Amino acid sequence: MSKKASTIEEQINLLKKRGMIFDCGEEKAKEILLDIGYYRLGFYWFPFEIDKGHNFQKDTLFSNVISLYYLDVDLRNILLKYLKRIEVNFRTKIIYYISNKHNDDPIWYSNPKIMASWFIKSLDTKLYTNKFKEDNKQIKLHHVKYRNDIYAPTWKTFEFLTFGAIVTIFNALKDEEVKKNISKLYGLNNLNTFKNFIHTIKFTRNICAHAGVLFDLNFPQGIYKIPRIRFNNNNNQSLDAGIKTISYILKNISEERNDDMNNEINILFKEYENNEIIKLIITDKIGYNM
Repeated sequence: MSKKASTIEEQINLLKKRGMIFDCGEEKAKEILLDIGYYRLGFYWFPFEIDKGHNFQKDTLFSNVISLYYLDVDLRNILLKYLKRIEVNFRTKIIYYISNKHNDDPIWYSNPKIMASWFIKSLDTKLYTNKFKEDNKQIKLHHVKYRNDIYAPTWKTFEFLTFGAIVTIFNALKDEEVKKNISKLYGLNNLNTFKNFIHTIKFTRNICAHAGVLFDLNFPQGIYKIPRIRFNNNNNQSLDAGIKTISYILKNISEERNDDMNNEINILFKEYENNEIIKLIITDKIGYNM
């Protein structure tokens, strides 16, 4: 049976018992716990725990937990802004290049000659569902106006698909040559490397969009290494490696936006250069060279 809910006072007493120092004052701590939540903050005091009993290392400050939390929030917001730029660009490239190659078929994503059979089989149950048609006004209006249409045109439909769905469609394309040509637009001649980069971007984007924990993000399968990207400590699984991957793709869309992203991240991390505790997490957990 799961544990019972605890009051703010009980939460603070438990943290004190484990060694947490409330340097901001307990009243402020109560306010923060009611704002952010005990469970969510647990992800941010986890780096300070020293045993399975969840006891904290000596002199663990509540203020450092909160600093780490807001570092994560700010980093997510920075990345999400530029990940959206990549998402829109990738969506546009697929719509434009595939639709023009098959300009006699406005709903080419439903064509079994163009798309893999596994995608066609799941189209009506996973992507173009009744809920999808009801939830998106322009798609709903299309079917009211064109009652005999099974699907809306690609350029209309794709605007309402998730980034994950767009990536799935790209992977389902039978034409390997057109996929290679699209990957070359992002500075990658190897299609498998491009797929790996896009998967990395999708994975990071989902975490940022759903307010997931970012600072200790790890890419289990690893990011493919290419000569033009240097991963710190040769670590291709760290968040910093993911940021470098995002940066590489973004640079091939807009060098100016790429510079903006890297400058914003650098400014954010510099805010913590005098906090040795947070600085160590930035270098060791995130993998960023300060």
